[in-house]
Amino acid sequence: MEFRQLDYFLTTCDELHFTRAALKLGITQPTLSHQIKSLEDELGVPLFDRIGKKIALTEAGMILYTQSKLAFGNLTSAKEQIQELQQIERGKLTIGALPGELNQLVSNLLIDFHRDYPFVQIKILGVEDIVSRLLQNELDLAVTILPVEDDRILTTPLYREQFYFVATTLHPYARRSAIDFEEILSVPIVTFPETHRCRQLVDSTCSSVGLRLEPLIETTTIESLFGLVRSGAGGSVLSKTLLDMYSSDELVHIPIQNPGLSREVGIAYHRDKYMGKASRGFIDLLQAHVKSLKPYT
Repeated sequence: MEFRQLDYFLTTCDELHFTRAALKLGITQPTLSHQIKSLEDELGVPLFDRIGKKIALTEAGMILYTQSKLAFGNLTSAKEQIQELQQIERGKLTIGALPGELNQLVSNLLIDFHRDYPFVQIKILGVEDIVSRLLQNELDLAVTILPVEDDRILTTPLYREQFYFVATTLHPYARRSAIDFEEILSVPIVTFPETHRCRQLVDSTCSSVGLRLEPLIETTTIESLFGLVRSGAGGSVLSKTLLDMYSSDELVHIPIQNPGLSREVGIAYHRDKYMGKASRGFIDLLQAHVKSLKPYT
């Protein structure tokens, strides 16, 4: 089994099409098919189910795919460690973050990171399946909601944040110093769809007290949500992270109580993943940024 064959195999897995994979690799389709067949002959099992022009991974193929990704990841880590010994501040950094405010929080630091590490190629991915991406070595680290229920993933807490009821200064609740959770459900609400983590926290809190949220308007984008709230269409329940990013004198944020809503945000990474200088630098930058933010009172 050669690394070249494994590279061919991984590219074919990504494309699930021999012709496209061959084109991506810069080889002919017969050459690729021959290499995959040689790999299958050596292992004694088929790696792909071939149904006409379509292919799909077999169970054996999935095992090889998972282990090959880890093997190539370990080689990349070894290269990064050797480069650091030679004081070469280059390489690649791939960071995952949950879509929405956490992804935007990470993206907002790109300029500062590029200033400190101008030769590092950085990629920010907004992904829901943080754990599987880390385990497949597709991410160097991730910013996500804690806890992460997998012993193979290590985490570092960043901050715990509260959620607030947000509305215009003309809203009936605008002069309140605090608001009970149940009171939120009696006024028009603008919120994210059920797939968004902010919404899921609100929905789970509703379930815990035997209630159900019936939003007036649902929107997938942060900008449109704030635009609707500023227009007076309704109030919303939002995280402090979002309010820091979209602070406005037109809006008031009111603490929620009975029960309050909060969550812990942190950094996650594979316990066996080598954390290179670029990764550690980004974590330091993120921690410093979080400390600079003043909490609401």
